[in-house]
Formats: sequence, structure tokens, C-alpha cells
Amino acid sequence: MKIPCSIYRGGTSKPVFFLDKDLPRDSKKRDRVVLASFGSPDLRQIDGLGGADPLTSKVAYIGPSSIPDAEIDYTFGYVGITSAVIDYTGNCGNTSAAVGPYALLHGLIKPKEPITKVRIHNTNTKKIIVAEFPVRDGEFVSEGDFSIDGVPGTGSKILLDFINSGGAVTGKLLPTGKVKEEVRFPTVGTLTVSMVDAANPFVFVNGSDLGLKGTETLETIAGNEVLLKKCEEIRSVVAEIMGIAKKDEATQKSPGVPKIALVSPPTSYATPKGTVEASQVDVVARMTALQKLHKAYAVTGAVCLGAAAKIDGTIVNEIYRRARPDNPPAVRIGHPTGTIQVEMEIAKRNGEIELTKAALARTARLLMDGFVYVPDRILLSA
Repeated sequence: MKIPCSIYRGGTSKPVFFLDKDLPRDSKKRDRVVLASFGSPDLRQIDGLGGADPLTSKVAYIGPSSIPDAEIDYTFGYVGITSAVIDYTGNCGNTSAAVGPYALLHGLIKPKEPITKVRIHNTNTKKIIVAEFPVRDGEFVSEGDFSIDGVPGTGSKILLDFINSGGAVTGKLLPTGKVKEEVRFPTVGTLTVSMVDAANPFVFVNGSDLGLKGTETLETIAGNEVLLKKCEEIRSVVAEIMGIAKKDEATQKSPGVPKIALVSPPTSYATPKGTVEASQVDVVARMTALQKLHKAYAVTGAVCLGAAAKIDGTIVNEIYRRARPDNPPAVRIGHPTGTIQVEMEIAKRNGEIELTKAALARTARLLMDGFVYVPDRILLSA
């Protein structure tokens, strides 16, 4: 089978894009084809397009919008590396940065110079993302002088606003109705955590509760199997509390969400590009994706952490307000390879907290536009 596809670098991720119409209508057949195109399941994904890393084992399906309030539909999936599963539970903000350029490349939207704006319907979360990106001579302009940590070089600025992103998966900004609470975990013990669902559901834990200072490098955490197992235990228990998956099935059935972030007060630490000073960040965070340390910080994670920073009483808010008592719109997050900033605004309406703005900037670039070849037997055996 010869299937059209494109590979983009979207933010700090590298997803494979397909037009919805080019894949089998039957979801089980579609997933078998996509898994085969990535080379999954296999630790190296050697027989496919996957990069054997959570940031490079992502897929996006794009098509005309199924709702009147948007121009295109976008479905995101975490493609399992060692397991034959695609997790569609949540969204990926970095992948979202490349959705507009891909839709333009394939004629799903019309170009408007100098800036094209597109309303994207993320089918995973049923939320709208507004993307703005530069266009010249009818094509996306990827070159520019804007840079993001975790990606070499520079590119053009793509603005993303995650509209009304609260309750993206669970239906509630605060899934349990509490800003923080004590939860008992089988081997970790009792911890105070905050559960927030904005763009993607997260559980936030004080890094010090798991022995972190916030200065740990990629290598230090990536090689700490004990810590990563504790993170997965916490994530699995919270998955059941949030109603996403049973705790003993979360690793297999919902490896992508909820996510977990370990947060610490501002502190100076080393990155591959140099030192991040404590004065440059409001919160230091480390998060996992598919049971591995995220090498940067997810865009949806930045939205969720930003929301948590603005909600009085959460673990993140307690750190943020000590660092920024003036409570500016921007929330600056320190991650293993640098920093990411998100502009957040919240309001109370009828006693409920609503996110009125969750905006940040990314870059993206088309890497390959062509075909992936999948053995006929994959579809025949589906």
C-alpha cells in the first residue's frame, strides 16, 4: 500500500500527518495501517517512520471540519512504540502548530497574506484551537527569527490560542472539584496533589515529595527508573480518579493521559544550551510522556500548568504566587532544555472558573511530503 503522508517538525515534536480520506474508514484497520507505517510495536521502530521516542511517535489525521465553528478537523494520536496501541484520549499542542500549514499545503484552507488564521477543531478534546501563521505567495513561510527552546535554529512564529480549553478530557477544569487533595498511592504513600484538566489532564506533584530539586538534567531523570515507576504509579491511580481508565489498565489503555508534572520553585539549572537562571522562570517543571521524561515541555502541558498557576490554592499556584506576587498574565516554565511561556487569563462566571485565554507561540517546518509504504498483509489481516 502506498499512502500519502507528510512529516513535520511541529514545536518540539515530529508527527506524521495523514489526510483522513487516505486511510481506511474502519478505525481498527486504520490503526493497524498506522502502526505498521510507524514500525510499531518495536523498540527501535526500525521498519517504519517512528523515531523510537515519545516526541517522534505521534500521528495526526486532518480533514474538513465536521462542525460549523471550525474549518478543519484534527485528530491526534500517541502511537505506541513497544505496544500495538494508539492513544487518542488527549491532544498534542506541539503537533497543533503544524496543523494549519499542513491544511494549507493540501488545499483544505485558503491562504490569506500576510497572516492566515484558521480555526481547528481538535476531535480528541472537542475544543477549538485558533492558529495564526505567516503566508507568502500562497504558501506557509517557515523561515523566521523566532526561536523556541528544544529546537535548533529559528523559524517563523506560529501563534496558538486554545479556546475555552478547560475540561478537555474529563469535562471539568478541576476534575474532582478540589484545587489540591491528599491521595494515597500503593507504594509511594500519601501525597498532596493537584488535578487540573486544561488542554490535557494533568496531576501536579511537588518535586521535593519525590526527592527532586528541580535542577535535575535529562540524563539524571531519564536514568532514574525508580522515579519513573513512581510517576507511572501516581499517573495510573489518578487516571482512575479522573474516570479515564482503571489504575491497573492505565499504562496499556491510556498511556498518554493523564500526564504527570513534578513542579519546583524557581531555581538556576543547566541545560544543553546553557544555564537557565532562577529569575527567568516562575516554575520549574519536569513531565513524563508515555512513561519517559519529556525532553522539553508539552504545549498542552504549558496550558494546563498555566491554568493551575492562576487557580488559587493549587500546588502550582502556591509556587507561582511566591515567585510572581504581581500575578502577570505570563507564566514562565523552566524545563529540561530551556523555558516556555504561556499567556493565561481566567475569569469566574456563575461561580465557575473559565479559561478566557491560553496562548503561546511555536514554530514548525515541513520535513517530508510523499508516501509511506505498508505491506498489503497488514490490511488483509485486519
